[in-house]
Amino acid sequence: MSENKDPQKFVYDFTEGNKDLKDLLGGKGANLAEMTNLGLPVPPGFTITTEACKVYLDSGDAPAALREEVSAHLDALEQKMGKKLGQADDPLLVSVRSGAKFSMPGMMDTVLNIGLSDESVVGLANQAGEERFAWDSYRRLIQMFGKTVLGVEGDLFEEALEAAKHAKKVTVDTDLGADDLKKLVKSFKKIVKQEAGRDFPQDPREQMDLAINAVFDSWNTDRAKLYRRQERIPGDLGTAVNVCSMVFGNLGAGSGTGVAFTRDPASGHQGVYGDYLENAQGEDVVAGIRNTVALADLESIDKKSYDQLMKIMETLETHYKDLCDIEFTIERGQLWMLQTRVGKRTAGAAFRIATQLVDQGLIDEAEALQRVNGAQLAQLMFPRFDDQAKTELLGRGIAASPGAAVGKAVFDSYTAVKWSRSGEKVILIRRETNPDDLDGMIAAEGILTSRGGKTSHAAVVARGMGKTCVCGAEDLEVDTKRRRMTVGGRVIEEGDTVSIDGSTGKVYLGEVPVVPSPVVEYFEGRMHAGADDADELVAAVHRIMAYADRVRRLRVRANADNAEDANRARRFGAQGIGLCRTEHMFLGERREMVEKLILADTDSERETALAELLPLQKADFIELFESMDGLPVTVRLLDPPLHEFLPDITELSVRVALAESRKDANENDLRLLQAVHKLHEQNPMLGLRGVRLGLVIPGLFAMQVRAIAEAAAQRKNAKGDPRPEIMIPLVGTVQELEIVRDEADQVIAEVEAATGTNLKLTIGTMIELPRAALTAGQIAEAAQFFSFGTNDLTQTVWGFSRDDVEASFFTAYLEKGIFGVSPFETIDKDGVGALVRSAVEAGRATRPDLKLGVCGEHGGDPESVHFFHEVGLDYVSCSPFRIPVARLEAGRAAAVSSTDKGSDSR
Repeated sequence: MSENKDPQKFVYDFTEGNKDLKDLLGGKGANLAEMTNLGLPVPPGFTITTEACKVYLDSGDAPAALREEVSAHLDALEQKMGKKLGQADDPLLVSVRSGAKFSMPGMMDTVLNIGLSDESVVGLANQAGEERFAWDSYRRLIQMFGKTVLGVEGDLFEEALEAAKHAKKVTVDTDLGADDLKKLVKSFKKIVKQEAGRDFPQDPREQMDLAINAVFDSWNTDRAKLYRRQERIPGDLGTAVNVCSMVFGNLGAGSGTGVAFTRDPASGHQGVYGDYLENAQGEDVVAGIRNTVALADLESIDKKSYDQLMKIMETLETHYKDLCDIEFTIERGQLWMLQTRVGKRTAGAAFRIATQLVDQGLIDEAEALQRVNGAQLAQLMFPRFDDQAKTELLGRGIAASPGAAVGKAVFDSYTAVKWSRSGEKVILIRRETNPDDLDGMIAAEGILTSRGGKTSHAAVVARGMGKTCVCGAEDLEVDTKRRRMTVGGRVIEEGDTVSIDGSTGKVYLGEVPVVPSPVVEYFEGRMHAGADDADELVAAVHRIMAYADRVRRLRVRANADNAEDANRARRFGAQGIGLCRTEHMFLGERREMVEKLILADTDSERETALAELLPLQKADFIELFESMDGLPVTVRLLDPPLHEFLPDITELSVRVALAESRKDANENDLRLLQAVHKLHEQNPMLGLRGVRLGLVIPGLFAMQVRAIAEAAAQRKNAKGDPRPEIMIPLVGTVQELEIVRDEADQVIAEVEAATGTNLKLTIGTMIELPRAALTAGQIAEAAQFFSFGTNDLTQTVWGFSRDDVEASFFTAYLEKGIFGVSPFETIDKDGVGALVRSAVEAGRATRPDLKLGVCGEHGGDPESVHFFHEVGLDYVSCSPFRIPVARLEAGRAAAVSSTDKGSDSR
C-alpha cells in the first residue's frame, strides 16, 4: 500500500513515509521510514525527495520551496532532539546521505557530523565527556566535506593522517589522542584552504545546504554513471537525500558500528553474519580501512545490544520476507538502526534463499521464481577450480563473492582497464577498494583485497556485479606504489598470474585448472540433489527450474548444427531445434565440393556437384532427427554469401601471379580467381545470400530439401518421429518465398511417393529484413511459420555491421549513454522490437495458426525473453548452454504476466 504523494512537497519526515515510496524517497529513505513505522530505534530525521533532485539537476538550482521546507523540518527535528544544529554548548549534528531507488553502494556521497565547527567541537567534547571523540568527529567532517563537497583530492587528507600516525609511531587512527587530532584538524583546514580556495565553513546551515547539493551532484559523477550502465539503472531517477540526527559509534568503550545480514549473502545459509568495529563510525566498516570482528563476537562485547539486534533482524526479515542488509550503530550501549534494505547476494545464495523462504512459508513458489534471474543462473554455470589439482596456496581471505578467477596481478584500476582492453585477463589487487576503483573492478576477472570483510565496498559491489571477490586476506601485504604483493617472504610482481576462489577465500599462485560447475553437471544429468553444499544448491536450482517449466508459455529450442550439440541441448531441456545452420555442414573437407558447385559451367557439372553433396547432407539430417526424435527441427537452407567458401581474394591473386611469373599457372586456380572476382561484393552481408542463392543457383535448395525429406522418410520408416521444418532465409518479398516453396513442395511430393510416407513437412521463413517485417501479412500467405532472425534484423534496422561496429564505436556509444546496452545483446524494443511486434500482429491476422519463434542470439538473453513472451511468440531458440537461462526467464515472464493480469482484474 503506497501513499498519494503531494507534488508540491519536497521533504518528508521519517514518520511520514513507508517502504513503498522508493520512487520518491529512495531506497534508504523509504526503509528508514518503514523501520520508524515498525517502532524500531531509528534516529529522527527527514528525507528530501528525488523530485527535488530532478529539479536541481535539470535547472542547476534547488527548487525555490526547498529551503523553506528543509528549515521547517529542521526546526521540528531540533525541537524533538532538544538542541539546535551546531549550537555552541550542545550541538545537534546530522548526517547527509544519498539514497537512490536502487542500491548503488559507495557510488554517491555521504557527509557525517555536519554541525561541527571550531566553537561547537568544544561543546561536543564537554557534553560527551570525551575530548578525543569530539576532535575525531571534527577531523572526519572536514575530511569528508573537503573531498565530497569542495572537491579536494582525498589522498591529501589520507597522507596527512598517515603522517600524524607516523609522527606518533602508531599504525591505527584510534591510537591518535585528542592533541594529535587537534593538530590534524589544523592540517585538514589548511589543505581545504589551499586546494578549495576558501576556508572550511563554520556556519552549520551552510555546511548542510552545500552537502545536500553535493549529494544531488553525486548522481552524475562518472563512477555513478558507470555503475548505472553496468547495472542497467535508468539515469533519470535522481537520488533522495536523507538528513539524519547523528549517533556515534566512535564514543570509546561501549560504542561501535556494524553491518549485519539476516542470512549469509555469499552462501544463503542462515546464521549470524556481519561485521562489527568497536569505537568507529559506519564509513570505517564499509571502506575496509580497519579489519572488523565477526558480528557473532558482539555477543561477548555487548550482550544486551546483541540480543536486541538479533530480534530486530528477525523482525525485519519477516517483515520484508527476504534477506535484509542492516547498518547499525551502538552509542554507549544504545542500539540505533541506520539503514536496512533487501540485501545483494551471490547467485548461489539467491537460489538457496528463495527456496528456504518458500519452506518457511514467507513466500510462495511464484515469488521465489521472481527472486532469481537468468544472469544469476548463468553465473552458477561457470566452471570452478579443480579440487584435485596441484596448487601453491599464497593465503586465504574472506569468501566475499564466489567464482573461480584467474588473471595477471594488477594493482590499480587504470592498469586493469588498459590490460583488459588488450585482451589480458587480470585480477585487481588492492589494500581496499573505493568507488573510484569501479572501472578496474568491472574490467577485472576478480578482486582481491588485504583488508575489509563481507560488508566492505569490494565485497558489496562485487556481489552486485556477480564478480569473484576475496577480501581481508591479511597475510598478503599489498604495496600499490611498488606494484607488488608479498606473502611469507614471497614477492608477486605485477603481471604474475594468480588465481582466487571466491567460494573458499583461497588465493593461489599461478593458474589453477577448472572443472564444470555442479549446476552444469546437474543439467547434464550427472548430478542429483543430496546433502552436501553443492547438492543443496543443485536442489534449489532444480526446484525453481521445475516451477519455471510448469508455468512458462514460451517453449525453448536450441541453435544446433550437429548431433553433439543437439544431444547436449536436449539434456539441457531443449524442446527442439529452432535453428540448424546448414552452411556449417559445408565446411572442412566439403569446401572443395562447394567450389566445384560454384565453378560449374554447365548444368551437368552443377548437377554432379549437387549429387555429391546430397548424401552427405542427408546423413547430417538423419543424425539430427535421431537426436531430436519427436521434437521439431528447423533447418535453415544455405544462407551465407558464397565467397565465404572460396579462397581469400588477395591470397589467391598472389598465388596466381607468382605461378604465372614462373609460367606454371594452375588452371583450377585461374578459374577460382575468376569466380572469386565475379562473386566479390563490397557488402556481402547485403548481397548474394539466403533465398537469393536458391533462386540464382538452380537445384541448390532443391538438393537440400530432398536431403531433409529423404532423411525424414528414412527415420519415419525406422519407426522414428522426425519433425523437420524447412526455413527459407533472407526473404524480403512473398514472391521469393512462393517460388522456393513451389519447388520444395514438388521435391517433397516426389520423396513421399518414392518412400511411401506422409511427411507433413512445414515450410516457413526467417523474418530478418525490415521489408519482411513490414510485409509480414503478405508473407504469411506462403509461410507456415516465422522465425525472427534478430541478429540480421538488428543489423539492417540500425544499418550496423556487427563485425565492425562493436569493436569501433560501441564503447563510445555506451559511455555516452546512447545505448544502455548493445542492441546485439538485448533487443532494441523501440526499433527492432516494434518491427517484431507489428510482424507478429500482421502475420497472425493473415494466418491465425502461424507458428512464431526467434532464433537470433536474443533468444537466450533474459530481458529479451520477456519481450518475446509479451509479443506472443511461441518459442525462443538459443545456444545449448543458454537453454536453462531461457527456460528460467520464460517462466519468470509468465509469472510476471500472470501477476499483472491479476492486478488488472482487481
